[in-house]
Amino acid sequence: MKAQGTYTVKKWDENTYEQISPDMKMTRASVEYSLSGEIEGIASVEYLMFYRHFDMKDQHNSSASYAGLIRFSGVVAGKQGSFVMKDDGTFEGGSAVSALRICEGSGTGTLAGITGTALYRAGQEGLHFELEYKLP
Repeated sequence: MKAQGTYTVKKWDENTYEQISPDMKMTRASVEYSLSGEIEGIASVEYLMFYRHFDMKDQHNSSASYAGLIRFSGVVAGKQGSFVMKDDGTFEGGSAVSALRICEGSGTGTLAGITGTALYRAGQEGLHFELEYKLP
């Protein structure tokens, strides 16, 4: 089964924990997204990010790799609950692209037993989220 939606950034709190060079650093970010469409709810994320190039004047010119754990809580195809996803992504040229995998055994409520993958893209074309999943 598939579910698609859009998302908005509700919170972004990012802090440097290691400055490697003037334009290279590692950060932690606590982020919250609001999803709407066929998948609707809140996604809370903790990211670890590596900026191989950070542009202080225009952050959209930065390049980064990131990993995170996302806890989604809401409704997918009329089923309510939550689940956790592993996030592996890159930020390049002002666009973010992530591949996600649902963590086995993380589903709750009527989403218990959910498995699958997802991806999200953020760029000039907008903020899109796609989930491909199975429920028992």
